[in-house]
Amino acid sequence: MAVQGSSDILVDELYETTHQLRRFVESRLRAGGASVARLRALRMLARAQQPLRMRDLSEMTGVAARTTTSIVDSLERDGLVERVRHPEDRRAFLLRLTDKGRRCHREAEEVDRLALAEATADLSAEDRAELRALLARIREATA
Repeated sequence: MAVQGSSDILVDELYETTHQLRRFVESRLRAGGASVARLRALRMLARAQQPLRMRDLSEMTGVAARTTTSIVDSLERDGLVERVRHPEDRRAFLLRLTDKGRRCHREAEEVDRLALAEATADLSAEDRAELRALLARIREATA
């Protein structure tokens, strides 16, 4: 049971479940030197059709610019991301994955997939469909 933090216990339980799920996945990723934040950045860079500006990556991940800079600095230090000059703006840099970054991304995605499969293994197909439908109703009500 979630600790009451809002005026609706359902909201508290949704938050606590999401938070616990993130901690669960984070623990699996950390064993391989990754994290949820790093995976999200790698994922966005891997899916992009072209190198991204730092601002674009920040917006895509929903993370503050300062935090994105820290994540990218760490990824760059580890040889997973490189900064390249913007072809039209001498002051700007673009971010792209290195070969090592692409390998790391694929490995982290697999760890993420396995962790999430483990976390939801007890849900039947019907449970999953019902939960998705209920969550969709909440998203629609708040859109």
